[in-house]
This record gives sequence, C-alpha cells and structure tokens, in this order.
Amino acid sequence: MQLSVIILNYNVRYFLELCVLSVQKAIQNLDAEIIVIDNNSSDDSCEMMKQRFPQINLIENKENSGFPKGNNIAVKQAKGEYLCILNPDTVVGEDTFEKVLAFAKSKTELGILGCKLIDGTGNFLPESKRGVPTPWVAFTKIFGLYKIFPKSSLFNKYYAQHLDENQTGEVDILVGAFMVMKRELYNQLEGFDENCFMYADDIDLSYRALLLKKHNYYFHEATAIHYKGESTVKDATYMKHFREFMNFFYRKHFKQSMFFNLMARFGAFYFSIVKLFKGKAKIKSTPNHYVLLSDNETIREKLQAKLQKNVVRADLENGKIVFSQTFSEDKKTEVILDTNYLKFTEALSFFETNKNRSITFKLLPMQSNFIIGSNSSNDRGEVINF
Repeated sequence: MQLSVIILNYNVRYFLELCVLSVQKAIQNLDAEIIVIDNNSSDDSCEMMKQRFPQINLIENKENSGFPKGNNIAVKQAKGEYLCILNPDTVVGEDTFEKVLAFAKSKTELGILGCKLIDGTGNFLPESKRGVPTPWVAFTKIFGLYKIFPKSSLFNKYYAQHLDENQTGEVDILVGAFMVMKRELYNQLEGFDENCFMYADDIDLSYRALLLKKHNYYFHEATAIHYKGESTVKDATYMKHFREFMNFFYRKHFKQSMFFNLMARFGAFYFSIVKLFKGKAKIKSTPNHYVLLSDNETIREKLQAKLQKNVVRADLENGKIVFSQTFSEDKKTEVILDTNYLKFTEALSFFETNKNRSITFKLLPMQSNFIIGSNSSNDRGEVINF
C-alpha cells in the first residue's frame, strides 16, 4: 500500500465530513487507506462516520488521549509505505497526494514533508514552514523583528522566510496539520512524544527527524485549506498547554541557561496570550450578496430559503470559474462553492485567486445539506444547515 492518511478527530463533526470527502477524492488513483481516530468526541462525529463512511477504518478512543498518543494508536494499524498526518479541519485537492508522493520519492534521506496551507479566506498560513524555535528565534518572533527584516538570515528564521510561499525547499519544522513521511521513519522516531499533550508535538517530531540527518521539505506545489483553530477552543486550558509546549521543547532539546529560561517563560506566556486573544470569536457581518457556483437550481432555492437573501447561481464558463464583475469591491459577497459541481482543486484555486477581496467563501460538501467555511485564520468558522 502506498499511503495511509491518519485523521485524528475531536468534536469537529462537519469539518471531518468535508475533510474525509476531499481525501477520498485525492486517493482515488492510489493504493491508499483512510484511518479516522476519534478522541472521545461528545458530538456525533462517530455516528456520522459510521453512517456516511462505513468502509473507513474508525477507531473510537474512550478518552481524549491527546494528539501524540491518538496518532500513535492509529499508525499502529496503518499499512501504507507513507503516512500523512492530517487535521480534520483541512481540505485537500484531488491531486494533492499524487504530487506529494512523487516529490517524496524523488528525495533521498527524506524526513518530513509539508505542503502549502491556506486559511478559509485563501491567505497563506506562514506556519506551513518554520525554523527551530531557539531562544533567539523566539526573540525575533516576540518583538516582530522577522517582519522588519524579512530578508535577513539573522531575523527571518521563525517562519523560514528564506523561502517564499511559492518556493519549494528545505525547512526545519513542519506543522502537524499536514505531515507526510515514510512509516518506517515514523516508527524509527517512535512516533509523537506522548509526554507532550499538544502544541509541541509537530515541532518535536520535525526536530528529531533533523537529528537523524533527515531532510524536511516545504512543498508549495500542493495546496490544502486549514481552517486553523477549528480543532482547538482558545481558552485558559489552551493557554496552559501552550506554555507547557514551549517549556517541554526547550527542556528536552536545549541546554538550560538563565537567558534561555527567561526567554522560554516570556516567549511561552507571550505566544499563549496572543493566541488566546486571536482565537476569540468575532462578531460576523452578514454578507450583502450570495453567489452559488453550481449547476443545481434546487440547491440555490433551498439556500435562498434558509439564508433569507437573494442567492444568484453561476456556472463554469469554458471549464473556468468566472466571477461576475457585477459584484463590486465595496459589496460584501459570499461565494458558495458546490463540490458536487466543482473539483476541490478548483475550489482551492478560487480561494487563492480571490483572496483579500470583499468576498468570503463557503464550501458545500458533496451530497450534504450544509455549507461550511471560515472568514479568518483565527475564526472558528461557521456551519449552516439547510
């Protein structure tokens, strides 16, 4: 078997459904499997999986055992030569895994491979590629020096700014939302460190691959949406775990010093506070206009009845999505992309092409009666059933 896709879920039932649908499309031409492991969700994630995807291997944990242990449990059942550790709040294109595996096979001493991640607004997520968060690197992040001197090798290591977002190359650290590696390497590393509940796990695994003289890569030619923050509620518990992550990683891998301890404590506190406030729910403004990219008039009628606003349906023109110019930049427009009609790759491309306009996006999963999306990299997102 070529690939095992491991999806660890916790209370994100609708995002999980969308994720699995996209992964199914992406592995159609591969000898691959999907393993979903649920960390004792209190929503109906498991019921949905059994009803909608009965053929997929579902592991139901009786407790929330955390990200590292949950993935380690699932990998023990994996059969693929390669693994993809994938968040449930992601969407991949139909060609994502074929491109990633082709690149992986072209490399010797491959460590961990990541792809280009965008948020629900189509904007690039800089954590797609990162450097080792040493005390100095943490310092440049805390005081924003990486923004002031993005081209300086002294200051730009936190987000691996030696590479542009559209440039493939070696990096130190990949994000746990999308990590591809050989199953043999995962086992050699003994998987994620279960002493760390969350947040340090992807950094720790990436760093340990480097210690084995492996090469980690950021691969820009494959893109995935990461509805960042969907799997984690930003509360006091989150802040506590994030501080623990910084302290855990530093204690494990670096020599202790007074400066180091000071930076570790201050850095952990700063990042946890920033993330806590970034994650607070924002008041959403209702769009003035809705456009449904679909060939299904019945769906348009149902959405219009649910939203209580006019919904205009648009089609593909010559195989391309053409966004009507009748919706000017000063109007708040929400575009709903029907994945019964469009490929996921087309939807991803549309997100990126139309980012930073007065447009928000929702996806309509195949054979589903809900639309889903997020208007910010820090927004928990929205699900509308109709």
